[in-house]
Amino acid sequence: MSAVARTRHLPTWLVVTIAGIFGLFYAYVVWSSVALLILQINGPLGLNGLGWFVYCLPIVFPLIAFGVAFAIGARRKAGEFALVLLAGLTLSAAFWLAIVGYGTTSYGLYGS
Repeated sequence: MSAVARTRHLPTWLVVTIAGIFGLFYAYVVWSSVALLILQINGPLGLNGLGWFVYCLPIVFPLIAFGVAFAIGARRKAGEFALVLLAGLTLSAAFWLAIVGYGTTSYGLYGS
């Protein structure tokens, strides 16, 4: 006899709770990216087209990372779901730091 593997789904309230807690951290990364963009726009040199593109990437990346992490982890156990969301958050934070580092060393992003 072959055993049929049953897929166990998490309760909806648990998925919403875990995703909501991690969603707040993802929102903080997005908010920090928006603040950085506003800070650079109002800086003494302003931003050119490449600067706009580079500084808009860390706004979009956490949203995509959250969506992908949610799609991958939503049908897993609670701990695995949280780890997948944590991995996406870690990638988002590392990407944000890379953009900050690139922005401080590249003068090609500034000026009209």
